[in-house]
Amino acid sequence: MPRSRSINQDDLRNHNLSVVLTTLLQSDSPMSRAQLAKSTGLTKATLSLLSDILLTNEVVEELDPLQKSGNGRPSTPLAFRPGCWVGIGMQINTDGYGYTVTDIAGETVMGEWEDRSMTGVTPDEAFAALDELLLPAEATLKRRNYRIVGAGLALPGLIADLGAGEQRLLMAPNLGWTDIDLHQYDVVRRLEALADNEANLAAIAQIPGYASCRPTAQVEDVARETERERAEESGRLEEALSPNDSFLYISTDVGVGGAFVRSGSLVRGDHGFAGELGHVSVDMNGPQCRCGRRGCLEMYAGRRELVRAAGIADGDEAVQGRYVQELHDRWRDGDDRAVNAIDQALNAMASAAATVINVLDVDTIVLGGFWSVFGEDLAARLRERVTPQLLAGGSIDLRVLSCASDEHPALHGAAAYGLRRFIERPMDYMDL
Repeated sequence: MPRSRSINQDDLRNHNLSVVLTTLLQSDSPMSRAQLAKSTGLTKATLSLLSDILLTNEVVEELDPLQKSGNGRPSTPLAFRPGCWVGIGMQINTDGYGYTVTDIAGETVMGEWEDRSMTGVTPDEAFAALDELLLPAEATLKRRNYRIVGAGLALPGLIADLGAGEQRLLMAPNLGWTDIDLHQYDVVRRLEALADNEANLAAIAQIPGYASCRPTAQVEDVARETERERAEESGRLEEALSPNDSFLYISTDVGVGGAFVRSGSLVRGDHGFAGELGHVSVDMNGPQCRCGRRGCLEMYAGRRELVRAAGIADGDEAVQGRYVQELHDRWRDGDDRAVNAIDQALNAMASAAATVINVLDVDTIVLGGFWSVFGEDLAARLRERVTPQLLAGGSIDLRVLSCASDEHPALHGAAAYGLRRFIERPMDYMDL
């Protein structure tokens, strides 16, 4: 019988530090050493040692002591310290490219986005432009003594992980790219960036406490006015997602992407390709998609096709981000073509979402991307159309939430993805 691998002191300390950091991240308020010991099951002596390591390395800081009721000693809460440990998020999309820098305290340190149609842009050109954007930002971070933990890269396609830090972009139909070795680009190698599908990273941005203080991304239930009213009456809006929730994330852009989060963890599938909701066929006789199939959801609910169907623009011109507001305005004003395009897209989205929910047994949808600008009414209509198609019927109380975090949620998810390396292996970055 082979001998099991023994756990050495460094392994144990790494594990314990990761547990402490995760507990602090998922808490909705700072925690004292005693509270952390109780929540993690670690001894007070161990917690004292670990907190000293985190304080010395400027990961956390002590807040003003809180006086307990009675005559007990005041407790000193620990909170994440801003302005030190950061992750970099990068993205190349159909409508531009950019970066953001997020610290472990949940603050956005800096960022920049270049609006640009990427139609016809080669991978070499795109990565060179991204590199040019990042170099001065990296110099600024270094000058300010920030510690870059890692970087994530969001791309609108399928990414294959080849091991040893090497990844390939297998296909990005809306960019026209196929079989790209990502490790060949300076910005990827220099920052040791890990790439992932943009929908996966946007979904990660919705998980509270994934890699920085809660909330990393606020979401609100836009399909249930009664719940909103109750929350407002109680004095504040409750966070709609908890760190361990399950949900289906639908990313709406030129393409339509999807991601599934189960109990706070992204489900990638056996090969890392799970979540391609945009290429679920909703009509076997529908228009041919760029992927080669017919009737894909993307051909009804993608931004390019909606702009075209509404009669606003056609061809490559329909990709332009400036048409999103015009589409929204025409829909609000009752323009027949815009209303019909959105209605057809809602039916297609409801069909695909109901199919996924029937397979996965999940009760929450989070809408991200340009669909989120349509607000409460669209989410409520989607909920109304999905619910009758659920096999479980009244047993599932479906929530439809709108991502209210940012115009580019995948960018923030990419930064969290990079920062997560520190949470999982803190000893690799800190001095003892």
